Amino acid sequence: MMKIKIKTGLLALLMMSSGMAFAQDYCPVIPRPVSVTETNSQFLLHSNTPVVLNDAALNPIAQYLQEELLKTQGITLGIQTQDLIRQPAIRLVLSAKKKTAEGAYLLEINKDGVTIVAKELSGMFYGTTSLMQLIRQSRNIKGSLSLKGWKMEDQPAYGWRGFMLDESRHFFGMEKLKSIIDWMAFYKLNKLHWHLTDEPAWRIEIKKYPKLALVGGAGNYTNEFAPAQYYSQEQVKEIVAYAAKRFITVIPEIDMPGHATAANKAYPEFSGGGAPGHPEFTFNPGKEGTYAYLTNILKETNVLFPSAMVHLGGDEVSYGNQKWATDPDIRSLMTEKKLAGTKEVETYFMKRMADSVYRMNAKLLVWDEMADAGLPKDKTIIFWWRHDKPEVLQSTLSKGYETVLCPRLPLYFDFVQDSTHTYGRKWSKLYNPLESVYSFSADNYQSQAVQKNQILGIQANLWTETVQTEQRLDYLLFPRITALAEAAWSPKEGKDFQQFMQRLKGHLALYEAEAIYYYDPFPSRKYPEPVKVGKGMKRFNTEL
Repeated sequence: MMKIKIKTGLLALLMMSSGMAFAQDYCPVIPRPVSVTETNSQFLLHSNTPVVLNDAALNPIAQYLQEELLKTQGITLGIQTQDLIRQPAIRLVLSAKKKTAEGAYLLEINKDGVTIVAKELSGMFYGTTSLMQLIRQSRNIKGSLSLKGWKMEDQPAYGWRGFMLDESRHFFGMEKLKSIIDWMAFYKLNKLHWHLTDEPAWRIEIKKYPKLALVGGAGNYTNEFAPAQYYSQEQVKEIVAYAAKRFITVIPEIDMPGHATAANKAYPEFSGGGAPGHPEFTFNPGKEGTYAYLTNILKETNVLFPSAMVHLGGDEVSYGNQKWATDPDIRSLMTEKKLAGTKEVETYFMKRMADSVYRMNAKLLVWDEMADAGLPKDKTIIFWWRHDKPEVLQSTLSKGYETVLCPRLPLYFDFVQDSTHTYGRKWSKLYNPLESVYSFSADNYQSQAVQKNQILGIQANLWTETVQTEQRLDYLLFPRITALAEAAWSPKEGKDFQQFMQRLKGHLALYEAEAIYYYDPFPSRKYPEPVKVGKGMKRFNTEL
């Protein structure tokens, strides 16, 4: 189904027809601010409105605001560092006196203009994105915008507000990835977990081992003969910088010791074998060369990502480690190190690779299968994803690990979101509708924590077995990204799903304007589920 991008001038009419009336008594910002009050005031924004800064450090944020206004509204604003004449303006004010949490901001719109006050730059950026949401949902008449008066005080409930994109199974490329980063920033998400390697393909250039990308980058989940697609190191640096400008940290995942098929296709000498359904699935923990090889890969990866965090996976190794029990090198390792079985081999492997990460002065991130591996709690972050194993989360927290919550139910976005959908995952007839995502709260798990701030936040994961097109990617992400953002940012108290749905209507109009093929959660069900028959269709029609 083809869509035509809607011109800015038509957006106001579209918003009104979708139910986004301008006389609403609620603030249309998502995620919901902690405190917001409507004022009896309005401000007319136009190209003669200056952006006034009280600190030169605010220049990048002011430039971001400039660029967004030009791109979405056709309005050009100038930037000045001195408020020479007290005139209506957008004023960005850094104030060290403001004793607030990281990411907090104060935003006020009245007849004198817009003022955003924050203690540090991230708070200023989030105040700016709230302003952009208000701007984009206001009526643009011949280059002038009438902004309704609001006063809001806001800060995030959690510091980790993440989204994971799997590009091994299907590759989307620079333009789409930047678009996703833009929308993450729009909704104050701040961690992009980039799943770059897995069974189908290897998606990052490693200069010491060029065949990883050139050979391992060929194919995808539905077409093993697809030409190689991967990100060059220059492209990775561009993505990281693009995200950083939007206060998003990009975290790479280099999966090991399982999910290694693509890498083993390029360098089979380091393979530990696999299983019929998962060929050449593992790296070989019994070969000393494997550790040098993987450490060299991680060294290059760490240079490209200044996050000082690397995710090593560590999950589902049992899918393809059957040959470990008979491999002569692994059996020699077991004898030498007195390892009782393959699980102990896996733990030995992960501890060695973890040491490589720690020597780079980076934190190790792993899936929850590694909660019992004995990794140092001060250098490791655990991602709890197995919702059916709450005891694993309890054990993780009791041991003192910092933890990110990303349970399959409700935070796996490859699960279907409607009972009528057929292409995607379910769990015993359960799936992940918008309301389930919205209602998820990390607060519900705080009683299990043994340290303050041990639960870092939440993350949604989008695995792409069934995502062969950008259209389907959009359909699974939008509008669930809004519910994710509010679940991560807004306090549990005062949440109201029906009120959220009313605010959402104006955002659907933004998706229309950007030609995003989204899931319509309202009775109109405007767009059908995009389905493309291919490998894996049968698997993902089956409930898990």
